Amino acid sequence: MKLGKVKILKQAKAVASKKMQQVSSKVVKPRDEDEAQAKADQLAEIYADQAEKRSAQNDDTILALDIGTENVKAVIARQNKDGELDIIGIGRAHQGATNMYAGAIADIPAVVDVCEKALSQAERMSGTTSKLTVVGIAGELIKGNTSTVRYRRKNGNKPLSEQEMALIIKRVQDRAGEQARQAIADETNNPDVEVRLINSAIVSITIDGYKISNPIGFKGTDIVIQFYTAFAPLVHISAIEKVCAELSLDLLAVAVEPFAVCRACLGDDLDSSFSGIVMDIGGGTTDVAVVDDGGVEGTKMFGIGGRSFTHQIAEVLDIDFDTAEQYKLAIRNPAKVPADIRDKMLVAIRRNLAVWLSGVEITLEEFNLTDMLPNKILLCGGGAGLNELQDVLATTDWFKGLPFARRPIIHLVEVSDIPGINNATDAVLDYSYVTALGLLRVALDTLAGIPEESGIRAKLAKLLQN
Repeated sequence: MKLGKVKILKQAKAVASKKMQQVSSKVVKPRDEDEAQAKADQLAEIYADQAEKRSAQNDDTILALDIGTENVKAVIARQNKDGELDIIGIGRAHQGATNMYAGAIADIPAVVDVCEKALSQAERMSGTTSKLTVVGIAGELIKGNTSTVRYRRKNGNKPLSEQEMALIIKRVQDRAGEQARQAIADETNNPDVEVRLINSAIVSITIDGYKISNPIGFKGTDIVIQFYTAFAPLVHISAIEKVCAELSLDLLAVAVEPFAVCRACLGDDLDSSFSGIVMDIGGGTTDVAVVDDGGVEGTKMFGIGGRSFTHQIAEVLDIDFDTAEQYKLAIRNPAKVPADIRDKMLVAIRRNLAVWLSGVEITLEEFNLTDMLPNKILLCGGGAGLNELQDVLATTDWFKGLPFARRPIIHLVEVSDIPGINNATDAVLDYSYVTALGLLRVALDTLAGIPEESGIRAKLAKLLQN
C-alpha cells in the first residue's frame, strides 16, 4: 500500500506547487520574487502536509468494483491488525439496459455514471475515499485455461532461482497468450485481435516427481508445472481502464470474476485441498470455474444469465422488463405475485432453465479434465438466488452425462462463508456480493508482490503479476 501513498503524495505536492505559482504570479510584484517564492514554498508545504494526512487516512483502503450487467457494486475495505479485511462501505446502483453486452462494457459514459453512484454510496457509508481499485471482468471472450508444461533443466544440482522461474513462467504465458489470441480471433473473425494477460497462477509444481508448493531453492532436473492463465481482448481491458480514469481511480488489477470467487473461497490457505465448481450467475453471463485440490483448473463463461429469465417472463406475461424483474424477485411472495401469474412465470422459467442447463453441461464438458469433476457446486451472483435454478441443479439428472462420481451437492455461497473478510457495516450482504469480496482477495494477492515484501511466497507472487 505504501507505493500508492507515495504516488498520491507526489501528485498532491505537484498540484500544490502549481497552485502556489498561480497565486504568487497574481499577488506578488516581480521585484519581490524571492519573498514570493518563499511564501509559495511555505504554502505548498502546508498543502502537501494536508494531502499527506488525508492520504494517510485512506491509503490502507481497497475498493472492489464489480461492474455487472444488472448492477454495479462498490465495496470499500480496510485491512485490520490481524491481516484480515473489514468491509466499511458498500454501494449498489442499477445498470441501464444497454450499458453492458454479454458481460462487457458497451457504453462507457453510462457505466461511469452508474459506477459514480455506487462509489458515492460506499464512500458516504465508510466516511472515506478509496482510490486503489480492483475491477472484475467477465464475458464469453475471456479465455482462462490451465496448461501442463514440462521443463528439463541442464543442471539439476543447481538450486532453482527466481530468474530461472521467471523465464519458465514467461514461456508458459507467451504460449498460452498465443493460444488465447487465436481462439478469440476465430470467435470474433478478427485475425488482428489483441489480447492481454489478466490473471495467472501456479496450480501445481513437481520436481523429479515430488510435489512442492514453492519451487525456488529446490534442486532437480525434471519440472512439471500446471499453470492457469486468463486473457481478455484488449478492447475490454481498455474500456475498464477508461472507466477508472474517468472516476480518478488507481487501477491495481483487473480480475476474471470466477477466478476471484475461487480466491475468496480459498482465503489465506494457499495449501488448501479444496475442490469444487464455482458458478457465478450474473445478469448477462454465467461464469464457471473448476477448482481441484486448491488449484484453479480453468474458467469459462456462456452468455445466459438472470436477464434471460426476466425476458422470458416479460414475453409470457406480456409486460415490460422492469415489471417482470420485480415479479421474478418476488415469485414466492403470494402477496405480490398472484397464483395464476406465478404459474405462468414458472412455465417461462422452466423453459429457460432447460436452455441454461444445456449451457452448463456444454461448458463443463469443455474443461477436458483427466479426473472426475468435483461433486460440490458453489453458486453466487445475483441470478443464483432464483430458487427454481437451485432446485433443478439439486434434484434433476442433468449431471449424468458428465464425469461426476455422484450427484453434486449444491451450495449457495454467503458472505459468511468467505474466510478473512468481515462485514463491519450494518448492511446485510448476500450472495450477490461474493464476487466483489473475491476482488478484494485478488487485491491482497497483488499487493503481496510489492518488492518491499520479503519471503518466498511474496517473491513467487511477484513473478505471477502481469
